[in-house]
Amino acid sequence: MGAFGYFVILFLGVLGLVGSVHGDLEMNFYAKSCPRAEKIVLDFVNKHIPNAPSLAAALIRMHFHDCFVRGCDGSILLNFTSSTGNQTEKLAPPNLTVRGYDFIDRVKSLLEAECPGIVSCADIIALVARDSIVVTGGPFWRVPTGRRDGRISNFSEALANLAAPTNNFSTLQTKFANKGLDLKDLVLLSGAHSIGMSHCSSFSNRLYNFSGVGDQDPALDSEYAANLKAKKCKLPNDNTTIVEMDPGSFRTFDLSYYTLLLKRRGLFQSDAALTTSSTTKTYITQLLQGSLKDFFAEFATSMEKMGRVDVKTGSSGEIRKQCAVVNS
Repeated sequence: MGAFGYFVILFLGVLGLVGSVHGDLEMNFYAKSCPRAEKIVLDFVNKHIPNAPSLAAALIRMHFHDCFVRGCDGSILLNFTSSTGNQTEKLAPPNLTVRGYDFIDRVKSLLEAECPGIVSCADIIALVARDSIVVTGGPFWRVPTGRRDGRISNFSEALANLAAPTNNFSTLQTKFANKGLDLKDLVLLSGAHSIGMSHCSSFSNRLYNFSGVGDQDPALDSEYAANLKAKKCKLPNDNTTIVEMDPGSFRTFDLSYYTLLLKRRGLFQSDAALTTSSTTKTYITQLLQGSLKDFFAEFATSMEKMGRVDVKTGSSGEIRKQCAVVNS
């Protein structure tokens, strides 16, 4: 064998090593190591989410917020890491209203009892988010598994990377592009606002002090704004009242969110921003001209894409024993 042959073998060997370090997500990753893993998750979701359907929206939001900071690595769950002290992601303002941590912990304890140290917290978030949406009548999407858990969770990174309800179009475009997600993904993933609730504090500036002079956001339908002020967010500094993101349809994963956008009734500035670009507005119109089945299929594609953002696989990261703390 000549030098070139040796080089090829050496090169392929290096490629194999790289593959084992980085690995990749795959369907039924736990088929041999923990065969009942996905069924345990599904059974728990099916048992508890129908009694608390609003939690489905909270759990898909947790999945978004996890993936947008350091990738889908469970870093949003950490209470403490030695590198950042107590300043973890969950303490950042965008995450203060995230809930569902107990739910993830309960699923994790069941999986640890079944097969200790095998199933990552990152995969649990991804599976729980999907199964919760499905059980409430929303779309199904494929969740390949094999994510590993990160060891770092940083307050300032959450602040910098997460899309905020006050973001304008260019900021949203940049934050999504940084994660390999395009404008179509932005429109589709925003469709998760079809379900769930929000606190007044996430949008009250649009009602009471949009540009700092006690004014209302002109991009918000005035009748809708008046109704919100009269019946929901009666004071500018209300931090406790919750409001439906998709009024009249907030328990149903459907297209009405997009209908409201075109009526200037998106709750957040970030919702309204989707109508300020001709590209995203065209996507919205196309979704409304199509069927719910079409929307579900497209949403599924974007969710699977988001679930692969900067994942840790192979020998990266770890499989946490407890989701809130790194392994000692």
